[in-house]
Amino acid sequence: MARLDWHIVLHFDAKDLSGYLDMLDLIPTPYVIDHMGRIDASLGVEQEPFRQLLELMGDDRCWVKISGAERLTAGGSPPYDDVVPFARALISEAPDRILWGTDWPHPNMKSHMPDDGKLVDFIPKIAVTPELRQKLLVDNPMNLYWPGEIG
Repeated sequence: MARLDWHIVLHFDAKDLSGYLDMLDLIPTPYVIDHMGRIDASLGVEQEPFRQLLELMGDDRCWVKISGAERLTAGGSPPYDDVVPFARALISEAPDRILWGTDWPHPNMKSHMPDDGKLVDFIPKIAVTPELRQKLLVDNPMNLYWPGEIG
């Protein structure tokens, strides 16, 4: 994968993150942790798995996808305000290695089908400046998928 300049996308539950730390340390390529590490928003930003995720952001190989607010929220429906502090903390920690996505077509949703428009409405709450939105939606994906193309 490293020879091909590929990256790895990882999807796991936050409670399992500590068990993966040694493996993540061995990955020679960039890796993207999907759905903000599937943190439990009801446990707050001080929870151990989230602190571990923020620490991982100190490694230039680690990227995080800000997606799945509809899965992480304790409220179960928009506007997903309880997820905002997590997304903002990740963006603050590594603004050049954050991606955004809707998770469309929302596989394995059992309780409800989210409104993608409401997920788009979430963006200005977490990326509060035009510069951050540019990074989240344009520059960072370009740098991960097509490095060297932004000039």
